[in-house]
Amino acid sequence: MYGPPVDLSFKDISRVTGALSVAPRCGVRPCQTNSKGKYLSCSLRLSYNSIADLSGLHHALDHFLAQPSKLGWLDLSFNKLMSIEPVLCELTELRVLYLHGNAIWNLSEVDKLGGLQRLHTITLHGNAIETEKGYRNRVICTLPQLKTMDFSTVTREQRVLANVWRHCNNRHKNTEASLQ
Repeated sequence: MYGPPVDLSFKDISRVTGALSVAPRCGVRPCQTNSKGKYLSCSLRLSYNSIADLSGLHHALDHFLAQPSKLGWLDLSFNKLMSIEPVLCELTELRVLYLHGNAIWNLSEVDKLGGLQRLHTITLHGNAIETEKGYRNRVICTLPQLKTMDFSTVTREQRVLANVWRHCNNRHKNTEASLQ
């Protein structure tokens, strides 16, 4: 079940459902299929396309993967996503999520991923949110189980700093609210 990713990168796909009509790229290790022609993989690569929203993602997962509920690795890098859509939060087995090189502009979008308890690796660099003050701290606070963010290890010191940042930020928000 841990075969190579189903690779639909560089396919000029503008909608996730557009992937249904293309064949995955063949890598060095070809993907194995079951008797129904579904791939024995828990990884899907949709990078380097023009996908702007994730409608139809579940349909695509059902179409390609023998066990879509076991999806553990999803690469959506270098697309045109502007937000983190709720469908990602339904992928409860997700461990690795690549979202770098998109158009996500609101840092609070990351909060939506808080329920993904198994998520240990995320990439968000190359999005507008990367330039926001407290970017790394906010992501680490929201996803405390992270081991890797933007291809670099999340250190113990960064976790401590992120918690201090969160407490200071919450205190600042509470002070502002009491003044109003």
